[in-house]
Amino acid sequence: MAHLKQQFKDALSSIEPGDDKANAPEAHRLVRDALEADTKLTEYGVDPVLIGSYKRSVSIKRVKDVDVFVRLPEVPSDVTSKEILDRFFTVLHAEFGSDDEGHRRTKRQDRSLQVSFPEYDLYVDAVPARPYWDGETWEIPQKGDADKWVRTNPEKLTSLSSEMNTAHDGYYVPTVKLLRQTRRSLLGVGKKPGGFFIEVATYQAFVSGLVSGSDHAEYYVSALEEVGKIIGNYVSYGIGVNDPTLPGHTISIRATDDELDAARTRFADAAEAAREALDEEDEGKAALTFQKLLGKNGDDETVFPMPPGFNDDGTKRESVVSAGARVVPAGTRTFG
Repeated sequence: MAHLKQQFKDALSSIEPGDDKANAPEAHRLVRDALEADTKLTEYGVDPVLIGSYKRSVSIKRVKDVDVFVRLPEVPSDVTSKEILDRFFTVLHAEFGSDDEGHRRTKRQDRSLQVSFPEYDLYVDAVPARPYWDGETWEIPQKGDADKWVRTNPEKLTSLSSEMNTAHDGYYVPTVKLLRQTRRSLLGVGKKPGGFFIEVATYQAFVSGLVSGSDHAEYYVSALEEVGKIIGNYVSYGIGVNDPTLPGHTISIRATDDELDAARTRFADAAEAAREALDEEDEGKAALTFQKLLGKNGDDETVFPMPPGFNDDGTKRESVVSAGARVVPAGTRTFG
């Protein structure tokens, strides 16, 4: 079996965020400081916290957006989400203004304010949140309706991810990263369903108990198989993907029928190819398959390397002298 342990470690290193590890927290800090300095938001108990794939350590190169969950524990119940979003825009636009080309750096979205950081080539999405009546979860503006809120619990996913990673001896987080990279390779950057959908589907796959292994290769292949089934069940039978932070709820998925059908087909094919690669005796052939599945990272570099002794096409390199040969090009094997 081709487990290619070093190559999987190299692949994970290849998709690890680089400068983003410093840029993302700095961009978050700047947005947080601006919001915390506003007197009205201070009255509402403004308390921003980093969330999203970056916070959960499952982001891959490159990090394009950073999510800031802006908790407002003291906001009055009669304050609408539109009023909060308006306040956010006023504060953030005043702080960040326009870029060098004259474009506003603060952009209003359905449920958040997006602030661009051209110097870092990333965005910060600031999402306002008010307490839900249970005192444990939160509500954020509902898309398409400025006066309504929808329940959420993003901080819970951070703790659940950490717990799952511990339960699987550190293999959960790397597996999520490999699956997110596979999604990018199979579907393309910016295509739907996105990385969050794949992450939650991967979590559900782990919860099922059907994902296991003794190394990255086994975890990757078994997770890919189960995620492929979850996508297939969603597309073919409408079986939702569970929201692990809100029992009894499923996550919403923004994707067209064509995009979902493409995801179902490509993940099913990918799972089959990955299993064959894992069972393959020829490491070159196996590596070539994993290379195709994982594609290129955000810097346009091939993610999965060939093992030593193999050409780029997966064939074994010919040695000038085979091991144990008595004659070498320079003459007989004599010394001294």
